[in-house]
Amino acid sequence: MTEQRVKKVVIAGGGTAGWLAAAALSRQLGQLLDITLVESEEIGTIGVGEATIPTMRSFHAILGLDEREFMRATQATFKLGISFENWARDGDRYIHSFGDLGKSTWMGDFHHFWLAAKAAGDASEIGDYCLELQAAKAERFALPSEGEINYAYHLDAGLYARFLRARSEANGLKRIEGRIASVDRDGETGFIRALVLDSGERVEGDLFIDCTGFRGLLIESTYAAGYEDWSHWLPTNSALAVQSAATGPAHPYTRAIAHDAGWRWRIPLQHRVGNGLVYASEHLSDDEAHARLLGTIDGAPLTEPRLIRFRTGRRRQVWMGNCVALSLASGFVEPLESTSIHLVMTGVTRLMQAFPFGGVAPAAVTRFNEQAQAELERVRDFIILHYHLNERPEPFWAARRDMPIPDTLVERIALFAEAAQAYQGGEDLFRVASWVQVMLGQRLMPRDHHRLGTIMGGPQLAGVLAKMRGDISDVVAAMPTHQKFLDRHLLRPPRAA
Repeated sequence: MTEQRVKKVVIAGGGTAGWLAAAALSRQLGQLLDITLVESEEIGTIGVGEATIPTMRSFHAILGLDEREFMRATQATFKLGISFENWARDGDRYIHSFGDLGKSTWMGDFHHFWLAAKAAGDASEIGDYCLELQAAKAERFALPSEGEINYAYHLDAGLYARFLRARSEANGLKRIEGRIASVDRDGETGFIRALVLDSGERVEGDLFIDCTGFRGLLIESTYAAGYEDWSHWLPTNSALAVQSAATGPAHPYTRAIAHDAGWRWRIPLQHRVGNGLVYASEHLSDDEAHARLLGTIDGAPLTEPRLIRFRTGRRRQVWMGNCVALSLASGFVEPLESTSIHLVMTGVTRLMQAFPFGGVAPAAVTRFNEQAQAELERVRDFIILHYHLNERPEPFWAARRDMPIPDTLVERIALFAEAAQAYQGGEDLFRVASWVQVMLGQRLMPRDHHRLGTIMGGPQLAGVLAKMRGDISDVVAAMPTHQKFLDRHLLRPPRAA
């Protein structure tokens, strides 16, 4: 364990990752630490990650943020899940919602009851037993006080960083404008002593947080952490992003629409729509992608399409010496399930829980790296699942269907295919309901299931399921449309519904 006490924290890079780290550390540990963030306005940020998952609400509680204030500042809308279109086959659509499916028991999850009913001739869909999914389909929304519901947000990432910056600076954080020219390290310990800016200014610190994006200026260029490449499983390596004018009411869900070489997103905000095309450059040229993206947007484009190159994978270590990497500096899967901002939040949370006030302890660093690796690998498996389970004919999709996949995912698919077993492990982000919704949505129907539904008896099971569907239908019918609720919640002039 190093003898160096950690008092000064330096965050390298701004954007969503840098300002999330800044907001959390200044809010929770600002009385104990001297926190500085270094960023250059000349260096752009990726800034297209506009969709989130429900864990953001818990993190916002840690930051002490007011929901209405946050949503007004970031032009946010509500999100109940993701609509996956054309993924298993052209014409297919399913929603991966944020809700639970029915009611489970200690012996088995709800989908076993549904499978028993289905085997007996019941024609209902698994999504009929999920409030969030039905509300999304009906384009309706209400906060928990008006009906229990689990939700996240769509937001403007640039405005979000600006909002977090104001909170951080109010908590005493110091921001320094400047481009990092070099990194000064201690010759004996290898620890970073200071960031040296183009101006010659030295920004000294005890702990450095790398939020410099894909380049990983500290964790890779300085510490040479190494990179584990996952592009053999997830070969999409390019994305084009463009903003367009809104042409109608905002949907309470993200759209993820498959095409022959990847997929495209559509994310509704209050003031515009975020659009993007994710693709494998081996199967689609940049010019073709550019034309395809502009040909699929509804409203007038508000920006020029921006090209983003990436390589899926992870740093082999995200904490080395006195440097901790977050977000793109630590690894990247792809934006399919809106996990990027969540992974920043969990990384910052782990850092606060294991903060090295008395010096960097090797055992704590090892544990931190193990947790980060396990978390990202579980997310990776969930993303691969969407690509691997498909029946599309194009070469890109055929290769995804036929490719070897991680053993951890092989086991999950086999468990579900053979006996409808799904689980959420200790390092898993995605719950049982998420795995079930996606596996069924990708047309994986299990060969067998638990017989707990049979124990209940056919007529009783049918009655319970019918009541469950009716209760959900009644709750959804009582909700306002998402756009009406949004206007009322934020006291906005109503948009045409």
